[in-house]
Amino acid sequence: MKKIYNTRNLGIIAHVDAGKTTLTERILYYTGKIHKIGNVDEGNTTMDRDVQEQKRGITISSAAISTEWNFKNENYQFNLIDTPGHIDFAVEVERSLRVLDGVVAVFCASSGVQPQTENVWFQAEKYGIPRMCFINKMDRIGADFYAVVNEIRVRLSAIPLVLQIPIGSELSFEGVIDVIKQKAVVWKDEKGDFFEIQDIPPELKSEAEEKNTELLETLAEYDEIFFDLYMNESSYSEEDVTRSIRKLCLEQKAVPVLCGAAFKNKGVQPLLDAVAAYLPSPEEMPVIEAENSENGEHILLTRNNEEKFTGLVFKVSTDKHMGKISMVRIYSGSLRNGDTVLNNRTNEKHRISRILQMQSDKTIAIEEANAGDIVAMIGLKDAKTGDSVSDMDFPVLLESITIPTPVIRVAIEPKTNGDEKTFGLVLAKIQEEDPSLLVEKDSQTGQTLLSGLGELHLEVTLEKIRLNHGLEINQGEPKVSYKEILTQSITHREKFVKQNSGSGQFADITFEIGPRADDEKGLLFVSQIKGGTVPQEFIPSVEKGFKEAMKRGPLLGYPLESMQVTLLDGSTHSVDSHALDFEIAARDGYRAAVKKCAPKILEPIMKVEIQSVEDYTGAITTDINKRRGIILSIDEKAGRKLFTAEVPLSNTFGYISDLRTLTSGRATISMKISHYALVPEFVAGQLLK
Repeated sequence: MKKIYNTRNLGIIAHVDAGKTTLTERILYYTGKIHKIGNVDEGNTTMDRDVQEQKRGITISSAAISTEWNFKNENYQFNLIDTPGHIDFAVEVERSLRVLDGVVAVFCASSGVQPQTENVWFQAEKYGIPRMCFINKMDRIGADFYAVVNEIRVRLSAIPLVLQIPIGSELSFEGVIDVIKQKAVVWKDEKGDFFEIQDIPPELKSEAEEKNTELLETLAEYDEIFFDLYMNESSYSEEDVTRSIRKLCLEQKAVPVLCGAAFKNKGVQPLLDAVAAYLPSPEEMPVIEAENSENGEHILLTRNNEEKFTGLVFKVSTDKHMGKISMVRIYSGSLRNGDTVLNNRTNEKHRISRILQMQSDKTIAIEEANAGDIVAMIGLKDAKTGDSVSDMDFPVLLESITIPTPVIRVAIEPKTNGDEKTFGLVLAKIQEEDPSLLVEKDSQTGQTLLSGLGELHLEVTLEKIRLNHGLEINQGEPKVSYKEILTQSITHREKFVKQNSGSGQFADITFEIGPRADDEKGLLFVSQIKGGTVPQEFIPSVEKGFKEAMKRGPLLGYPLESMQVTLLDGSTHSVDSHALDFEIAARDGYRAAVKKCAPKILEPIMKVEIQSVEDYTGAITTDINKRRGIILSIDEKAGRKLFTAEVPLSNTFGYISDLRTLTSGRATISMKISHYALVPEFVAGQLLK
């Protein structure tokens, strides 16, 4: 059984085009996993094996691979996940971060902190994951190491621990200075296999010493133990410094910062050393809070092999040869081929026929998996993303995975009537693999609607249906997934009476319905029933009825973002009242009352960042205004203009290609969902027509 201490469950996260996949490819090369370096532009990288990934040059689906690295004469196993950088595939990042113990955030040295960088950074923070920073592309025109360090401090509210500074930049970048050891590391050969440890160039000596002092002072400020050593001059060693860096990193008080140029094969080996030195092993992460799925009892799980087996399904995919594959993070205990586990969502038993170690698009069969491992399992028939699996006599529910809400949808149908049955099966399969997709029937038109996180997300999904499943699809134009909101409160009485041939149905409720008093989303249900006018056992049914009903708003049938219902009074029939009757009364009461609550439409607003040369400032600002956008700021960054704006999603369709035309291809754009806002009256009028 391997040492858990020497395992690193590591994610590579960043904005699209920061160089994640390129860095991952170099990591695999220097750790000996591959023997030839692939490149994104040539479509031959180890991690991007999907046809669309190779064609588009972006990561679409998270890929996992295991490799080993020798650090200080000990072997470390790195379970590595390369995540997408495009906001449309946020669920891939979300479910990867849910099961990782540490991440390397990659930044482009000229673009710095970009919108998706912020997204994934704060996703990692939400899950309490220690982070390291790698400032990549130091060879790029406009590279500015210290500007990016400052952005990490300001935009990400992080305390950077600068462990390296670059030797040169842009075309003159040739290596890094190790701030702790006060030595230069220079790469000489083209493949980056060999580097030399040298004295610091004289012109960088004072800068290196200054950064060393800054690092020590930061450690002393945030680490009391190191503060005592630091104040007693010359009493601390290099080991004390690295121990303090590790402590602050694991406590998420600070983030180590390194730099390099992955494409030019410079800076990767020291990064691997830093991953082993500073990021946590699985057993160093906090104990896991869970609950007994049978009685709701609170459970604390220790991450080791001595505990009983628990794991979380974080991804499901289908292989044409092996069938359904469930990716599982094992949090405690061990599992062997042939063991039977419990799915705590379905309460069903499943025999694990095979355990596999993922190697991107390939697999290696293994006999046993232990605490801390990330593996694939065959045999979990009905597993879904977020399912908890455990020993048969240890029913444990772990925290599930947050799935982002779709914001855009398209009507789809099979091209031929004969494909109707296959169409339904394929849609069920893609939803199983990607839970951020939503398939539903429009009750008014009968159309099948596919909802996703963005234009690219839907485009890739439809292409996947064609390529992977051989099904041709007709599709409509993309449409925005609006929401609705109530702006006034009213009191309403709803009486449901129905006489069947036998016993009847009766429910009577009086309630106040309107907007929530707080800023939270969803239903806030309050019962003020006194004296048992509505029996306690019927009240959950009333709440259930309202919760179901608010999925369809009164104006356009879009779900209500939030709503408050206060149950004031009611009555029952001694024979004819049942729980279902009160659920029906709540649904009917909602439909009758909600139209009188001054409902309004909400639309998704995107935060847009555009980088361009100054010549196109006027054209870009005019275009933003035409799209009902609001410009928040125009800044200078690396000699270019940086526009930050908020634009309604409905006005961003085709924005990327329009911007390319507008600026002769000299601008870049990135977008992410910001919030929902009230639709202006003139737009609401058009929608209601």
